[in-house]
Amino acid sequence: MPRFALLALLATALAPAQTPIPPPLPLIPQPRELKTGPTQPLPRGLHIVSTSTDPDDTFTAAELTRSLTARRIPTTGPFTITLTRTQLPPEMQSEGYTITPTPSGLTLAAASPTGLFYATQTLLQLLQHDGPATTITLATIRDYPALPWRGMQDDLSRGPIPTLAFQKQLIRTLAAYKINLYSPYFEHTQQYTSNPLPAPPGGSITPAEAREITAYAAQFHVTVVPDQEAFGHLHHNLTWEHYSALAETPHGAVLAPGQPGSLAYITQIFTELAADYPGPFLHIGADETTDLGLGQTKADVDARGLGPVYLDFVQKIESALAPLHRRILFWGDIAQSITAGAGAYGTVGADNPNRTDPEILNKLPAAFKQNSIAVAWWYTPHPKNGFAPFLTPYTQAGIETWVAPGVNNWSSVWPNFNDALVNIQQFVAEGHRQHSTGVLTTTWYDDGEALANNNWYALLFGAAASWQPGTADIAAFQQAYGPLFHGDYDNLIDQAQTELMQCHEILRNQAKVGDGSDGLFWLDPWAKDAQTTATKIHPYTHDLRLHAEKALTLIAQARTQNPPDPNQTRQAGGAPGQTASSSDLGPATSPQGPTTSFFRNVSFSPHSPSFLSSRSEAFLSSRSEAEGSASGAATAFDPDPLPSNPTSLHHPEALDALELGARRLDFIGLKFQLADEIAQGYTRAQTAALSTNPQLHKTTTRELGDIRGINGKLEDILDTYALLRDLYQQAWLRSNRPYALRPILTHYDTTLALWQSRIDRFRTAQRQYSDHQTLPPAQDLGLPH
Repeated sequence: MPRFALLALLATALAPAQTPIPPPLPLIPQPRELKTGPTQPLPRGLHIVSTSTDPDDTFTAAELTRSLTARRIPTTGPFTITLTRTQLPPEMQSEGYTITPTPSGLTLAAASPTGLFYATQTLLQLLQHDGPATTITLATIRDYPALPWRGMQDDLSRGPIPTLAFQKQLIRTLAAYKINLYSPYFEHTQQYTSNPLPAPPGGSITPAEAREITAYAAQFHVTVVPDQEAFGHLHHNLTWEHYSALAETPHGAVLAPGQPGSLAYITQIFTELAADYPGPFLHIGADETTDLGLGQTKADVDARGLGPVYLDFVQKIESALAPLHRRILFWGDIAQSITAGAGAYGTVGADNPNRTDPEILNKLPAAFKQNSIAVAWWYTPHPKNGFAPFLTPYTQAGIETWVAPGVNNWSSVWPNFNDALVNIQQFVAEGHRQHSTGVLTTTWYDDGEALANNNWYALLFGAAASWQPGTADIAAFQQAYGPLFHGDYDNLIDQAQTELMQCHEILRNQAKVGDGSDGLFWLDPWAKDAQTTATKIHPYTHDLRLHAEKALTLIAQARTQNPPDPNQTRQAGGAPGQTASSSDLGPATSPQGPTTSFFRNVSFSPHSPSFLSSRSEAFLSSRSEAEGSASGAATAFDPDPLPSNPTSLHHPEALDALELGARRLDFIGLKFQLADEIAQGYTRAQTAALSTNPQLHKTTTRELGDIRGINGKLEDILDTYALLRDLYQQAWLRSNRPYALRPILTHYDTTLALWQSRIDRFRTAQRQYSDHQTLPPAQDLGLPH
């Protein structure tokens, strides 16, 4: 052996053993300063000592106790958690906290009730596993947020309207990750005494519910900010004849600024909003005013330009609402994108080459600049000019800004988190750089079909990005999500999330058919307009399905490895380890008496194919019976008997939503595979039917049976759509009121009817062949030609 090699080997042998570098501690958000220590088992649990008598701190201690109890962690153990109030530096006074190890436990200290609450939420993340297996990482933490306002905007106007119980669960969960602002978005779904026409019965928020949710959120240090559109996006309001004179165009979506009644209408509804939603902000929307200048205001826009007309009306709204003493939020796309002197609405966003003349914003009155906040939005990951142009027009004009990235849930069977995570990361980082003061991570339900339990992955990353300074680490978040949100310490759920992200990647960048959209899910593979898509997607259906099915396998493995505790009843959602009290879920009785089962008149067996549909029909018909409080807080839907594999993992409803998303993505591939195989099989059957070769001729019956028979391909499509219909209905009713569900179920039902009609046509073709040894043309059966 060469001398230098021998020396190297000897040096290696004598070197001290290297301790493997432990992975970063999974926390969402990551604390500003963190020093990890050893991990200590807590087989006997811990106990809580609070040195504060502040009612808010008493609530925090009680919530911590409830969270520990839900995770089966005893609160009488020797390990001591001390909650205390103390003085902290100025930057930590409002929401900051410290966590410090002591000889007997941990001390959680803060200068404010909010800071102490956030300290307890971090503590819950330091606890790994549940029950007797619980361990705690002893950590020294000093933490405070980068941005004062960290929010989620919830679309309540495009279809689904959440139950009050689910809104409370949403707020509790967001607060656990240090979100402090919840903004419900309204076009026509908030009820107003002064203007009662637009709000649909059963599909709108009552004033009593608004007050209840605001008071509930305040306990968790969350401010509720209503986002009521006050300029555009008012189509559902302006279809009423009573408001026809206020519409820029007939039955359009934009209020005409020149109509005196427009400002009066806005003042009326926002006066009511201010009373029902006490807080420092009101959001007037004012985005996407696409009709402006095309109708009643055309002459004014032609004379003065679109920019001045738009901003003049926004200023008038702000002045009219000044007596309410609120800061006014408005969406930043229009004022940023319109051109001075333009006669028509142009492209919005930073990619518009004709952005606003900066002087229009610079010349705004000082009072408007002081009282308003521009909320810049953009939802794709890589705008051509970066994210800076969304903010600089406002920052240079001296107007405060917030940023609004998106979870990319709209019109999709499962959110495209490839886009969402990068969009959130980069846009919020630009907000940090330009000294924005807030973030609104947005959800949208454009086609009314997306589900709220689909959104947690991006919402929690939005929480991390807005609390942490700088650029949030996507990889670190992806490793922390499963353990913290679901209690999955094997990271199987994290892997499942990335498998579905790969499905979107295949559809967009390989097949080039967009992503996993609802439109692709519903697309009839035999329709004439679907043939281009079918040709593009066919080479990639195999890989698409393997990724979706890998996700399903990982979810099943996670459930298996985390079986339910036989002594623990299933909780109705909530933050990791938090319970939902009976007051959150509504009364257990109706005015007629106990309502143990809202489906007690249903005689179907749970194994009957129509059981799920019948249960939901019964739910819809018994809705008035189920709502036992003025606030409508009662929950009439028990998810437990429906197909959700029991598990001790947290947030099982979110797991079921993840599974449903994977199943729908898998079916997109299966549908195109089967449709193509059916067409090919029928072509072979036609060839065999005409053949004089006896061996080939007798394959006709087998080919037809593969298409329409027991386990035939047509039945595969029909059965899968039927299963997905029932699973979708189940998922909807876990978080939403029945309002707006019917059109989606109708879509399923008409699609099922379409495939049933094709089964019937093929059955007729089979009889024709049996009787006459002939087959009808392919187009008579609906096959593409």
